[in-house]
Amino acid sequence: MAVTKAILEKWMVAQKRHRLSDRQVQMARELGLNPDKLGKIDNHRQEPWKAPLPQFIENIYFKRFRREEPETVKPLKQILKEMETRKKLQKEKKEERRKQRALSSGSVVE
Repeated sequence: MAVTKAILEKWMVAQKRHRLSDRQVQMARELGLNPDKLGKIDNHRQEPWKAPLPQFIENIYFKRFRREEPETVKPLKQILKEMETRKKLQKEKKEERRKQRALSSGSVVE
């Protein structure tokens, strides 16, 4: 599952705006909800028949997956950190490969 930094930042904004826990954000992400459209779902004060957003997410999650909560819950900040460290490792490996190629091509030319 490819997750971009921009999408995670949108989820962080939605989490603050709608006062969602990390668990509820994880559930919403697994359900495929759009963080930009959570406001439409969360107007239970104007439309009293609607459930509050956190409760709504939990109900839908249970209906879809038949579990109370995700197996593993990772905070969004932790996911961002892991992405950054993974990116750094990939850059280091790429630089190492470039150096190896430069050394091997340099020795063949001489």
